[in-house]
Amino acid sequence: MLAYTYIEHGKFELQEKAKPEIKDSRDAVVRVTLGSICTSDLHIKHGSVPRAVPGITVGHEMVGVVEQVGADVTSVKPGDRVTVNVETFCGECFFCKHGYVNNCTDPNGGWALGCRIDGGQAEYVRVPYADQGLNRIPDTVSDKQALFVGDVLATGFWATRISEITKEDTVLIIGAGPTGICTLLCVMLKKPKRIIICEKSPERIRFVREHYPDVLVTEPENCKDFVLKNSDHGGADVVLEVAGSDDSFHLAWNCARPNAIVTIVALYDKPQLLPLPDMYGKNLIFKTGGVDGCDCAEILKLIEEGKIDTTPLITHRFPLNEIEEAYRVFENKLDGVIKVAIYK
Repeated sequence: MLAYTYIEHGKFELQEKAKPEIKDSRDAVVRVTLGSICTSDLHIKHGSVPRAVPGITVGHEMVGVVEQVGADVTSVKPGDRVTVNVETFCGECFFCKHGYVNNCTDPNGGWALGCRIDGGQAEYVRVPYADQGLNRIPDTVSDKQALFVGDVLATGFWATRISEITKEDTVLIIGAGPTGICTLLCVMLKKPKRIIICEKSPERIRFVREHYPDVLVTEPENCKDFVLKNSDHGGADVVLEVAGSDDSFHLAWNCARPNAIVTIVALYDKPQLLPLPDMYGKNLIFKTGGVDGCDCAEILKLIEEGKIDTTPLITHRFPLNEIEEAYRVFENKLDGVIKVAIYK
């Protein structure tokens, strides 16, 4: 089968590999029908994920059809259309039982697919702990509608859940990339008093204004003044930082009101500095990632009910044999790209 493979720092390559097989009674093999590229894949390519293993098939955003299941898999069966969770988790350890599945103590717990074990930018993928890692897609929900459930949408849902948003809040979301938009969709479900998006890309600003006209939009250089003008208590009540740069990290705590919650959703390329003398007295609460992707069934129900729609994010489609071009477009943010869909 074709599989996009991490060769070395800075190099991915489309290779021919053997179709995966069941290794454990809790495994499933899934035929990938639709996949996508995540910014985290680019982090692997550029050396920002040291735990990533050269030789693995990359990719952790996908949906597909179950081909084969191990003897102990009970939640799905061959022929089921499924979402694939970005995280591998046993469901039995202390962290899993408390919903902290990103910290599963299994050797392959947390983000394994496409990082430490073969992922889904391929024709087939083996999914460990399939009862936890797969969710059946409702018959009325398309592959396209379900594509982002297991990763980028789960991230936005998790970030919103831990941010304790109320209907009286002003919520600032920094970054309107794919994760930022998925976070926005989930924040909208909470119906806060106002939502502000901070974004520097003209194309992404246009995207937000076209699809979400009730959301306020500002640019980074004007963000603090804009937030002060459009909030009730000297800053945002909740800030979700989804951009992942030095400037956006600084902006996040600077635009928050005293005693606000600042949720760090982004994955950074390098360490960030907490300037505690400057922050002293703001009494901020920081909450940090990564995602605990254990809400996929609930997210699929919300999609089925028409309450979440991520299909506008899919701006480009490429077949698997053209995945190099898909990466070029996505990595360089060409042609107004938000997300690409990869199909076989």
